Amino acid sequence: MFDYKALGLKVGIEIHQRLNTHKLFCNCPSRMREEEPPLWFKRRLRVSRSELGLIDPAARFEQLRDREFVYGVYPDTVCEVELDECPPLPINKEALAISIEIALMLRMSVIDEIHVMRKIVIDGSNTTGFQRTALVAVGKEDSYIETSYGLVRIKTLCLEEESAFIVESTPSRAKYKLDRLGIPLVEIATEPDIWHPEQAKEAALKLGRLLRATGKVMRGIGTIRQDLNISISKGARQEVKGVQELSMIPEIINREIQRQISLLDIMKELKDRGLSKDAFSGGIVEVTDLLQGISKGFIMKALKRGERAYGALLPSMKGILSREIQPGRRFGTELSDYAKVFGGVGGIIHSDEARSYGLGEEIIGKILERLGGGPNDAFVLVLASRKVAKLALNAVLERARIALESIPAETRKVLPDGNTSFSRPLPGSERMYPETDIPPINSHEIVEKVSQSL
Repeated sequence: MFDYKALGLKVGIEIHQRLNTHKLFCNCPSRMREEEPPLWFKRRLRVSRSELGLIDPAARFEQLRDREFVYGVYPDTVCEVELDECPPLPINKEALAISIEIALMLRMSVIDEIHVMRKIVIDGSNTTGFQRTALVAVGKEDSYIETSYGLVRIKTLCLEEESAFIVESTPSRAKYKLDRLGIPLVEIATEPDIWHPEQAKEAALKLGRLLRATGKVMRGIGTIRQDLNISISKGARQEVKGVQELSMIPEIINREIQRQISLLDIMKELKDRGLSKDAFSGGIVEVTDLLQGISKGFIMKALKRGERAYGALLPSMKGILSREIQPGRRFGTELSDYAKVFGGVGGIIHSDEARSYGLGEEIIGKILERLGGGPNDAFVLVLASRKVAKLALNAVLERARIALESIPAETRKVLPDGNTSFSRPLPGSERMYPETDIPPINSHEIVEKVSQSL
């Protein structure tokens, strides 16, 4: 489909595998529950700074959303540690031994003194506002797996706690169950040595088989998942999270390549049209009165509910928003993702597809005139309160500005067809700081014991 070498395709894999033992920092069993939790409690999370006093961009993004989190508790399998009502117990030595065994099977160098760190996560998936994680081993010269497309080096192996299970999520609230929180998880990360989509699938398959060969990992749907880090030479690294089916890996990579090539083409065309970042300064304008004549569809229903219509001008972008970037997804969909995530709206209406929403030429012309635009311009509309519309449309304008200069590095979620959608900005190193409740762990005795059993 593509000349992967010429494109400079680089892919790295992170495999997350649950271990078949009790929870990592308490003695609760690692058992998933189907029934409704009998107890619930609410919490709000605040961002904290890293060791150097910096704030991670992904954490800052979550704080801006200012959501309430609701947690379900099973008293017989969840304790005060998961509720963040007491300090963690010492690390699960069995889980640590299993992770060291896997590291030795991959010919990795186990860290002499293992330190547990806090990875800032305030999306609600951890009651503490951080995930506890420990670097157990690092790759060395002979830490690799062989594939038919070449070697794939192993970079790191970490032992960390699983996140809470999400039940539902809205722009203002997320609901989780705590039965999954704290289950031991081993994370194996490769170097970005993968240059072909089929090689990524092959590498993931081999690592999965190695993990199962220990006989000490959980089996079943959801117990193992892959994250893909994908980039091309002129694009940007994208972290695609939550890949469950290995058979989908090549399709996901190919569709991400297509997306980045399409975004690069759009960037070139916008520059050819003479567009600059300063062009997106028209602000947000109410256009509710211009839509009053629409007598059907969701616009009419939204206005009847009392919602207002607000618009923002995208100068010289006529025809760009309907440009396909992945099968079934257009550049307008990228803008819509930002509006949904940052503003919490259900979606956007843009001028390239306005007719399908019942907007005739006369209404389109009046909206452009109200926004200060002309025949070569585009616009985006949002139906919401002014506060929500401002958040959503400012996010759209910012994404349009970025499109002039680069492809943004993002964390994206995989969709059933192999496409991906924006989840949050790509996190950085600013989200790590030491766990002060757990002392460092000397690994020599465990390594010696595990080595004798291999």
